[in-house]
Amino acid sequence: MKILMLTWEYPPRIVGGIAKVVYDLSKRLIKDGHEVTVVTYKEGDVPYYENDKGVEVYRVDNYIINPNNFIDWILQLNFNLVAKANEIMNKNGKFDVIHAHDWLVANAAKTLKNSYNIPMVATIHATESGRNGGIRDEQQRYINDTEWMLTYEASEVIVNSNYMKSEVQRLFGLPFEKINVVPNGINLNIYNGIERNYEFRRRYARDNEKIVMCAGRLVYEKGFQYLIDAAPKILRNYNDVKFIIAGKGGMLEELRAKANYLGITDKVYFTGQLTPKELYTMYRCADIAVFPSTYEPFGLVAIEGMYAGTPIVVSDVGGLNEIVEHGVTGMKSYAGNSNSLADSILALLFDHQLAYNVAKNGKAKVKEVYNWTKIAQDTHFIYQKAICETVAEKQAKEIEQERAKKTKKLRQSNLINFVKQETTYA
Repeated sequence: MKILMLTWEYPPRIVGGIAKVVYDLSKRLIKDGHEVTVVTYKEGDVPYYENDKGVEVYRVDNYIINPNNFIDWILQLNFNLVAKANEIMNKNGKFDVIHAHDWLVANAAKTLKNSYNIPMVATIHATESGRNGGIRDEQQRYINDTEWMLTYEASEVIVNSNYMKSEVQRLFGLPFEKINVVPNGINLNIYNGIERNYEFRRRYARDNEKIVMCAGRLVYEKGFQYLIDAAPKILRNYNDVKFIIAGKGGMLEELRAKANYLGITDKVYFTGQLTPKELYTMYRCADIAVFPSTYEPFGLVAIEGMYAGTPIVVSDVGGLNEIVEHGVTGMKSYAGNSNSLADSILALLFDHQLAYNVAKNGKAKVKEVYNWTKIAQDTHFIYQKAICETVAEKQAKEIEQERAKKTKKLRQSNLINFVKQETTYA
């Protein structure tokens, strides 16, 4: 199968979780014998074209003119994505299916689908309404409407959790059977050669201190503020703890100010953006990994933490709520509740057997459920469904057109006969 992936991020450009998903899914589809072409945005000093271990990656610039706003920037990018996809198809022939990742490529996907009559599958990784707790301004409304258009135009829609299936159906009124739940996964080789590194660990904490870490974009919905709020209660009961927060984002100074206000600046360490290797090493070194999001469609970071063999604590929202079974594969806390978060962390700090058990069970679950071999097979099946539906729609349209022609001819014939009869009577 010849597959076109449209995405605004692909490694080394990583903005959120889409890049990792597209990268790992594409690599697995290549191993299964498919041809995968990725068309994406070029950022920094990376080549316009590369063969990334079998994946054909084409990158495009945006216009040199400055857009008025982010929406205009995205529209300009979509024009260039279409142009590059046209160029590829003129040279190598049509694709069998288009896989569009989120609203950021919706216009390009719609244009190519309708121009070439190619089946289109859309993955909704998150929604604008979910990220913002509703739609409050015109930009958010535009993004929400574009998400609806993408799901409407797609033959099949993929989401990464049952929570997201309910959200997408509620927001966009899609038929239940059109929405397919396919979880994200991780590369099971990411921790090869990465062990618990004490020299690395000592950059952030003393040997006697437990590391409680969390990682991600420093934005409100990731819930880092609740971990800092939980820290004083944790420290009152278990003093030898260091809180490591990895990532960058708009809330950095606010989080630092909160730690300073609570008098725990010596216990909270902001690492900034870590490289993938540094992040995986941090997971290995941490005693507990915490993901206190208030909105999380899936929760890839939680799976990374589980697969490192680190006990995790998550909030009971979205995909996180489905990934973790409380007390079995991890611990849960009430979303937005710092007291509940502190209690779950303290339970793991004091109960070593519990920490060992949830870490062991969590790692086993990742191996069984969140591996790309199974995920790629499920995705390929959805591609097949989309192709069959497009063929069926085309055949139905042709039958309808033929029926319309016959009806038109019959009406014309009846009209001619009627005129003849009227002429004879006259």
